[in-house]
Amino acid sequence: MMWPMLIGLVAVFIILGFLFWYACVVPSSRVLGPALVERPDLGQKVVLTFDDGPSASSTEKILDILRDNKVPATFFVCGKNVERLPAIVRRALAEGHTIGNHTYSHLFLYFRRRATMAAEIDRSQEVLERVTGQRPKLFRPPYGGRWFGLYPVLRERGMQLVLWSNAGYDWKNDTDGLVRDTLKALRPGSVILLHDGLERRPPNEINQICTVRALPQIIDGVRKAGFTFVPIQEFLATN
Repeated sequence: MMWPMLIGLVAVFIILGFLFWYACVVPSSRVLGPALVERPDLGQKVVLTFDDGPSASSTEKILDILRDNKVPATFFVCGKNVERLPAIVRRALAEGHTIGNHTYSHLFLYFRRRATMAAEIDRSQEVLERVTGQRPKLFRPPYGGRWFGLYPVLRERGMQLVLWSNAGYDWKNDTDGLVRDTLKALRPGSVILLHDGLERRPPNEINQICTVRALPQIIDGVRKAGFTFVPIQEFLATN
């Protein structure tokens, strides 16, 4: 009599666990609220985004490549990095790129109180306003993780959540793998996720040198496939 009950409880926990994972982790999930993930209705247009910067080792190299290839991008930056490298953020903005909020300290939002999430976002907003004179309207949570209470915090601040549909996995891929996976996942309305930041994920320290090396090949491959890079504002206008 006990075994069927135990099996039933295990099944319930598995289902609940899957639903939790889907709601909070999967970029396309709208269980907790809406997010910009992709815009297939806009056809052969794609948006290029970078997370975790700015960094002294890669961001300016990426900006050089974007400038030389006339590609607009969006940089979701961490406030603590902006404090260290304000000139790089000013350069990105001056060259026509969009700046978004990626929390102050790259905080993992799971199991965080609403007040904690708000404080992380606000601290980064304040840093960015001091450095650029603007408070970003776009937010991307570290690792794409959403938690209960995040959407009310964003609504109160007039901010929109942006995730992605195409991740090149530059936190684990080498240059060839990054190019291959990014182009393989390319489709109309893709929001491409790459990284320009320097992050420590035990036991390795991730330096985005492969992203820098892969970026010209990615840009060339996207264009050869008939796609056009557009500013993220084109994806927001009618979303």
